[in-house]
Amino acid sequence: MFQKETIIKRNAKKIIVGYDLGRTFSQISYWDLGEEGPETVSAVAGTEQYNIPTVLCKRCGVGQWYYGKEALKQVREEEGILVEDLVTLAERGEEVMVEGQSFDPVALLTLFVKRSLSLLNLHVSAGQIEAFMFTVDDLTPRMVDVLGKVAAGLQLSATHICFQNHMESFYYYVLNQSPDLWKQDVMIFEYNRFMQTLCLECNRRTIPQVVFIQKKEYPNMQRLTWSEEEEAREEQKAELDNQFLEIVEQALEGHTTSTAFLLGEGFKEGWAKESLKRLCMNRRVFQGNNLYSKGACFGMAERIRPGEQSGKYVYLGEEKLKANIGMKVLRRGEESYFAVLDAGINWYEAKTEFEIILGSGNRVDFLITSLTGGHVTDKPMVLEGLPERPENTTRLKVQVEMSAVNKATITVEDLGFGELFPTSGKGWTYTMEV
Repeated sequence: MFQKETIIKRNAKKIIVGYDLGRTFSQISYWDLGEEGPETVSAVAGTEQYNIPTVLCKRCGVGQWYYGKEALKQVREEEGILVEDLVTLAERGEEVMVEGQSFDPVALLTLFVKRSLSLLNLHVSAGQIEAFMFTVDDLTPRMVDVLGKVAAGLQLSATHICFQNHMESFYYYVLNQSPDLWKQDVMIFEYNRFMQTLCLECNRRTIPQVVFIQKKEYPNMQRLTWSEEEEAREEQKAELDNQFLEIVEQALEGHTTSTAFLLGEGFKEGWAKESLKRLCMNRRVFQGNNLYSKGACFGMAERIRPGEQSGKYVYLGEEKLKANIGMKVLRRGEESYFAVLDAGINWYEAKTEFEIILGSGNRVDFLITSLTGGHVTDKPMVLEGLPERPENTTRLKVQVEMSAVNKATITVEDLGFGELFPTSGKGWTYTMEV
């Protein structure tokens, strides 16, 4: 009896999954919202090896595919053909040739994700997954399209499936840490194929407080192939340490940084000595590699069950709408503000539809309130050819959708006013700079 109740309780849990789909490695975290925080799936049972190589391998001569570490093993044993750079191939949309056969790159990426999710099955069942968040380094419009196809190919039963980039995952991760860690700027130093930094800053003078993240890449600091000779290898490490020290000094200049995170496989080789001493001066430094997948879990949780912090902060990343779009309307005879689209949402997800009754004239006015500059701009839309009618007898359907991060496409349709004033059938489209 006890065992049956335990199973029922476990299956009743609703889980959030954060999937970090990286170009070299991927990671999977999951979170039962009843627990303290997300857990990360290990690629090797009983260890903290979270990285799953983002590769596939086709076994020679047969239609059998392997993923991750097993794929690399098959290649080392000369049993199969490696397919790497899966994310880049899918983004480019170029067909992949393996043993003279053509494969759709998005289908291969979907196969990798599906196979890797088998690791998650050891912890939760597919039916428990309520929400699924993909996070990638750069969420271009093409990448949004690719991820949508991958999600469709997985046939997930999750109610919510969303995407965000690494910078937004960083934001949500920090937002869910102790306030002491981010009382000042927070930095990430990420070293995989090359070095890059992310710096999170918060403008605490605004309401809500606006958070920005600056990204900088250092392509000259590439991963090294270590010399087999010990003396030469030590020289390589010292040179890399000096190179990183210069980057640390440059990154910290002009910032008061309370916390720094070291991410990436490149830091595991133990070469950062003098540079790490400098970085640890007057700030807390953490080393790990599952920040983005956990941040994806936190980001999804905020979408479906907003917490206390949701109204206090707004993150304005590159893909975020940076202004509030609204209208002045009359409600019960009093002028009030009607929010059309709020700043801080992803531009490619920003769309809405509503109906209004036009008081008089033939124009609809939108108010654009910038969160970066603070100024308010009036943007009128003139409805040429709208039939003249008495006041408050024209009903309009309004659709607003962002077509780019700084452009909104507005479509207005004349609905008339019941039997008194039938619709003219007219419609208008206007592209507005935001």
